[in-house]
Amino acid sequence: MNVRDNEVFTPIDLINAKTLSSVINSFFGTNQLSQFMDQTNPLAEITHKRRLSALGPGGLSRERAGFEVRDVHYTHYGRLCPIETPEGPNIGLISSLGVYAKVNGMGFIETPYRKVTDGVIDIHSEPIYLSAEEEEGKLISQANIEIDENGKILPDNVIAREEGDFPVVEPSKIDYADVAPNQIASISASLIPFLEHDDANRALMGSNMMRQAVPLLRPEAPIVGTGLERQVASDSRVLINAEGDGVVAYVDSNKITIKYDRTEDERLVSFDDDDKTYQLIKFRKTNQSTCINLKPIVRKGDRVTKGQVLCEGYATQNGELAIGRNLKVAFMPWKGYNFEDAIVISEKVVRDDIFTSIHIDDYSLEVRDTKLGNEELTNDIP
Repeated sequence: MNVRDNEVFTPIDLINAKTLSSVINSFFGTNQLSQFMDQTNPLAEITHKRRLSALGPGGLSRERAGFEVRDVHYTHYGRLCPIETPEGPNIGLISSLGVYAKVNGMGFIETPYRKVTDGVIDIHSEPIYLSAEEEEGKLISQANIEIDENGKILPDNVIAREEGDFPVVEPSKIDYADVAPNQIASISASLIPFLEHDDANRALMGSNMMRQAVPLLRPEAPIVGTGLERQVASDSRVLINAEGDGVVAYVDSNKITIKYDRTEDERLVSFDDDDKTYQLIKFRKTNQSTCINLKPIVRKGDRVTKGQVLCEGYATQNGELAIGRNLKVAFMPWKGYNFEDAIVISEKVVRDDIFTSIHIDDYSLEVRDTKLGNEELTNDIP
């Protein structure tokens, strides 16, 4: 018991925080599944947060995991991406969550479907989320099936999915329909245009390589995209969006101030001012030593609407993910310089800073106290 008076007890006297902090420290410091976030670009960040692993405590070991565990299974449909997985010894053991998948309260992965009754897809209600177990024995049609404005399936026979089989059945027998054609893939794979025309092995390499693209000094949104670029940039939580309708009151490279439209009633119940200032991230070092530098894309006096993107930078342009540049490319041999996957780039690419990126490194230096006094720090070359 503590020797203090009963009157002056503080929470610190009653609770020993050491036991809790040691558990937390050991989890983040030594746990196999605790990783330093991959911040190469926004896609790498969001993909890392959606990573699923069969390794770690209570899981498999790489040596014991055979081919059956690593292979794609029909229950992965819409839940785990069949394309995005590492190429090395972890192939098939580490995977990515599907675009529309979510984890339920029991820890099972669910994927959304639309209910089909007598050959009519319910296009007005919210999709139904099913786990792999609930999906068992059900006939599920594709998302791009031909329907009329009421959701009635038009073809006489359609290809459906029933566990691992693909029967051709009449629409009246179908139980559910997919919500989108890219439901099967992860975010990374869904950013590849015309994915269905690609070889699976090369698509795997492509979706893994997009996470390794460094943010450019001058980002450029893709001309050919899949329509998911805006959503990925928004969900990566780097950009600043307007919280309501209003007018831009002040802008400089460091901050944006917006005067939001509010009714008299809203002013009475709110403690906030009409003006709200957002600080922009300037030259922040990421875990991978790349650089987050946000620039405003609105001007003073502009009207903004709720949800509008106010800045760009860190591999985004105009609120869209921009991890590369649109270049004119010729597929041709050129004096043997492009042997073995090498590429030849033009002088213009270098001159115009098309692929220039900023990297930040920390250097620390000790200033020693010598007999002749303190050492001097100088940027002169000795």
